[in-house]
Parts: sequence; structure tokens; C-alpha cells
Amino acid sequence: MEAQKELQAPKQKEERSQSLILESMKLFFQHKLAVIGTVIVFLFLILAIFAPLIAPYGINEQSLGERFSAPSAAHWFGTDDFGRDIFSRVVHGARISLWVGFFSVLGSVILGTLLGLMAGYGGRLLDAVISRLFDISLAFPSILLAIAIVSILGPSLQNALIAIAIINVPTFGRLVRSKVLSIKQEEYVLAAKAVGMSHRRIVLRHILPNSMVPVIVQATLAIGTAIIEAAALGFLGLGAQAPSPEWGKMLADARPYLVQAPWTLFFPGIAIMLTVLGFNLMGDGLRDTLDPKMKKIK
Repeated sequence: MEAQKELQAPKQKEERSQSLILESMKLFFQHKLAVIGTVIVFLFLILAIFAPLIAPYGINEQSLGERFSAPSAAHWFGTDDFGRDIFSRVVHGARISLWVGFFSVLGSVILGTLLGLMAGYGGRLLDAVISRLFDISLAFPSILLAIAIVSILGPSLQNALIAIAIINVPTFGRLVRSKVLSIKQEEYVLAAKAVGMSHRRIVLRHILPNSMVPVIVQATLAIGTAIIEAAALGFLGLGAQAPSPEWGKMLADARPYLVQAPWTLFFPGIAIMLTVLGFNLMGDGLRDTLDPKMKKIK
């Protein structure tokens, strides 16, 4: 009888897990703003993936006879100072911005989670050292810190990605640390220690999985922030370099022509705004769905 129960336990656990996932998905898709955000993000992902098929012109294809052409059937978003099609450049720019957003946040999550686990579970001395490093990093405005890092490494898109990843590490580190400090006092963790389970197994099996929900929510919101930071660095000439169709760089190149050809700034700016809005709405929806406190409030 006991053997039968032991065999059924993993199956029951799997069924509960599937039920929770389905319930969370149902709640998420009932959140109208979250669905709108997801649709926006999905559309920009489609643009990024199929950019070579969607864009009607090459990103550096010039037609000097059509400089500053207004939006038309031939050029949906108009052309810039070199006669390049702005729609094609905005579409290809989605690849760059999403690439920087995803991979910079991925780096921040990995390093921040590792440091957060060490600080929360590694004892007072390690916690004090890592927490002070987080405090020092957060004392500086994030964009100024990113500018300083890129100034040291040199202006390029890759270095901008590294800088954005570094400045967001403390956010994830502190989030994971606070979650670890709470979880390690739970009864199931204390019971695991009592039966002699190794620290590594406790962290990987109990603490890390239960710390991931707020990290997922924060990561979704952080992608939007990373896209803005990449655009800011590109605008300042510290990120993507010409002739890259990165949205921030496009804004910088179009700035002198605000009055003469406002569409050269309008469409890259709208692309940044919509992408960031999409990730923010999606992140808010995930928070409302996955955070038990928000469920209680509702």
C-alpha cells in the first residue's frame, strides 16, 4: 500500500503543477492589458525574425534623389537624409533592440541570481560584502554608470550590451537575496537540513525554483528598460555605430531634421515606445497573475 502511494506521489505532484500552470495561463489571458502587451511584443518578434522578408529595401540602400521623401506607398515611413527607406531600417532595428534587451537581461539574471543566492545563503560575511557592492552600484544613476562602463570599454553595440547587463545585476541580486532569506526559514528547507541534505541540493531543489517567480516578472519589465538604455547609449554615440539601424542611433541621426522631416524621428521613436509599452504591460500582467499578494487584493 505504501509502495503504491509512493508511486502515485510524483504523478499527483505533476498533475498539481500542470493545474497551476493552466490556472496561471487562464488568469494571464483574462488580463486585457497583459494580452495587449503580449500581442505588441509578439508582433515585434515577428518583425525581428522575418526582417529580411518583410523589409522592402536594404537597410543601407540609398537613393539620393529621394532624400527626405514623405511617407507614401513606395516608402511607408518615408526616407532619411541618404534616401534610405525608414520602414526597412525600423524593421531591422527591431532585431538589434530585442537582441540587446533579451541578452543583456539574461546576463543580468544569471549573474544577479548567482550573487543573490550567495548573499542570501552564504552567511553574514558574504552577505555583507555582496550587499555593500549592490548598494554602491545602485547609488549611481544607471545610465551614468552605463556611460562610464562604455567609455572604458569603447563605444560599440556589444559593449553597450555588457554595460546594460552589469548595471542591472544589483536589481536581480537584491531581489533574489530577499527571497532566499525568506525561503530558507521555511519548514521544508529546515526539514531538508535536518535529514542531512547537502547545501547544493537544498539550493537547487528548494530555494532556487521558489525564487524564480519575482525574477521572471522583473526580467520582463527589465527588457523594456534595457531597450531604452540601449537607445539612449546609441543616441549619445556610445552604442551602435553608423550605419547600423539601431533605433537610438536613428534618432540621433535624424535630430537635425526635426522640422524639415519629422517622420525621420517619429517612427523610430514610436517603435521604442510601443516595444517598451508591450514589455511593461506584459510584466504587469505576469506580476498580477503570479504574485499571491496581488491575487488576494483582487
